[in-house]
Amino acid sequence: MRRDPLPDVYPAPAATTPGSFRVVLVSPYELGRQPFALAHAAAWLKRAGMAVDCLDLSLQKLDPNVLAGAQVVAFYLGMYTATRIAMEALPRARALAPQAAFAAFGLYAPVNESLLRALGVAAVFGGESEPDLLAWAQTLRAGHVAPRPTRVHTGRIEFLLPDRSGLPPLARYAHLVLPDGGRRTVGFVETTRGCKHLCRHCPVVPVYQGRFRAVPLPVVMADIEQQVAMGAEHISFTDHDFLNGPSHALRVVRAMHARFPSLSFDATIKIEHLIRHAEVLPLLKAAGCAFVISAVESVDDRVLAHLAKNHTRADFVRAVESLRTIGLPLAPTWVAFHPWSTLEGYLDLLKTLVELRLVEAVPPVQLAIRLLVPAGSRLMELPELAQRLGPFDARLLGHPWHHADCRVDRLQQEVERLAAAGEQAGLPRRAIFETIWQAAHRALGRAAPSLAGRDLGAPIPHLSEPWYCCAEPTAKQLQSF
Repeated sequence: MRRDPLPDVYPAPAATTPGSFRVVLVSPYELGRQPFALAHAAAWLKRAGMAVDCLDLSLQKLDPNVLAGAQVVAFYLGMYTATRIAMEALPRARALAPQAAFAAFGLYAPVNESLLRALGVAAVFGGESEPDLLAWAQTLRAGHVAPRPTRVHTGRIEFLLPDRSGLPPLARYAHLVLPDGGRRTVGFVETTRGCKHLCRHCPVVPVYQGRFRAVPLPVVMADIEQQVAMGAEHISFTDHDFLNGPSHALRVVRAMHARFPSLSFDATIKIEHLIRHAEVLPLLKAAGCAFVISAVESVDDRVLAHLAKNHTRADFVRAVESLRTIGLPLAPTWVAFHPWSTLEGYLDLLKTLVELRLVEAVPPVQLAIRLLVPAGSRLMELPELAQRLGPFDARLLGHPWHHADCRVDRLQQEVERLAAAGEQAGLPRRAIFETIWQAAHRALGRAAPSLAGRDLGAPIPHLSEPWYCCAEPTAKQLQSF
């Protein structure tokens, strides 16, 4: 990856007429969230006197009126699905804004530099991208020829109050679905960036290498307050792991609960942290935590070791029981299909969900997820896996693989089809799970035991967007722009 030099210390912006230099920030997709990255970059650029428009392609189209006259167009690529959508959207955006210089920033920008440059992107930024994006835009505003840097910055930056004024209203984003069918408007808040863990399959690791940065409490609280004023009734903390800094997380939760006692929230927390910081969980529950998300990934200890998850199957069971004791629902996420999968192993996952009464806690699409191996992934450290991967495929944004047992690949495709059809038909999670249960037994040539009368768990609060960060985009998502 080429890393052209940019200054480590950035000069104050040159005097300019406010609004005379236009930047358009584009988010292709952000899991149904109002994108923090666009709002924070907008705050940096506006403070320097630039006019900023935002486009969220999950809710908006590439508007010729917005792109006309823009000097800079910057795509935020924080995840795989967003990057796949950007591949389709960039040619159209360039046609609508031929005068603009294009940039890409976010986790998936540096690792896909060659592809992005082939699509006409001049500048590529990763990590804490705001100062680099601003410095590059200032160079263009000064009338210089557009440089073509690649810069990954993981040092400390100043966190500003995100400027969300240019984004669609919160009511248009994912909402909280309550077990009784009620719904709440959701705000989306970051309290940290990066992650101190080194899970092999995680896209955060190649950029942050085990580092994380805390967003100062006053900035977090100001962001919560502005989103409550916009109608937020629930806060979804979008940190990769909310307990990366337990003391910081508790300060945030206590301050938020004191200021807004009726506000509920959810957070993503590793199984490892749910066990290590068990004393924190009742405090989270008392402060309004509605549910906890955790990337469990597998119930096979061998696979968990390959992924360097730093927890075991027994740890997962222990965490479920601990949270259930205090009445705090766990929403586990999975990488259900991978090169180490077996039909027996997949059926074991389904049986575990039945035994632990977690069927209602898992969106069916989670049961169809296939392992993604992006460029720079630490999975390449595993010799037995590296030998089974194909060369990097720019179209797929990863190294393709096929299972040695073709029955596993066929089952994955069937589960994906059943999950999509069931969700499109509005079927309850239990009903979709039962079709997957039958398919998994059928793949092994067995009759599926009836689940009639089984306690599969009660519905839990959940966000209305069931998508997964490393899943293939749907046709609907690709048509959004």
